[in-house]
Amino acid sequence: MFNGIVEETGQITGIEDHQEIRRFSIKAPVLAVQLQPGASVAVDGACLTVTSVTSEYLVFDIIGPTLERTIAGAYEVGKRVNLERAVQLEGRIDGHLVQGHVDSTGYLVQSVKEGEYWMMDFSIHKDVYALTISQGSIAINGVSLTISKLRQDCVCQIGVIPFTFQHTNLGDLEPGDRVNVEGDLIGKYVSKILSKRGV
Repeated sequence: MFNGIVEETGQITGIEDHQEIRRFSIKAPVLAVQLQPGASVAVDGACLTVTSVTSEYLVFDIIGPTLERTIAGAYEVGKRVNLERAVQLEGRIDGHLVQGHVDSTGYLVQSVKEGEYWMMDFSIHKDVYALTISQGSIAINGVSLTISKLRQDCVCQIGVIPFTFQHTNLGDLEPGDRVNVEGDLIGKYVSKILSKRGV
């Protein structure tokens, strides 16, 4: 379980294709010294297992379903990724509850600077859109964000403060770039319960 507060942006330094997995090496000196093999880390919001670690690098082995369902299949050497360790439940949850189970990918429609912040419009899958409410929460590339406005064309608009824009990879995005999207956990359960009741 995560809370959508990015702890470090790492940089992909190596990609190796093996018979059934793709291995990624990520330079992440802040988190690497705090983690052991077997730890769960959200990489752009997708929960992955650390397979090995050095003083500066984390290594992840990713299999087909994750490569197909997330943006990991398009990663290239040099790309910055958002990283977050699993949350300690006795601590404070500063964002919202994020499982690290990516529901779908979406893409950036536009990013417009308004004074000191950015308004970013993301096109999201209709199934995620159905669970989403204005002023509710959504995770984009693992970042916990509050939705400012919903449009009827499955676009959500999000106001992004300078700190988040600079300390995550949201600031790297260009229109058309794909992102990992996880809908609100509570919305999923409410939708499931109501569907069972025929509502």
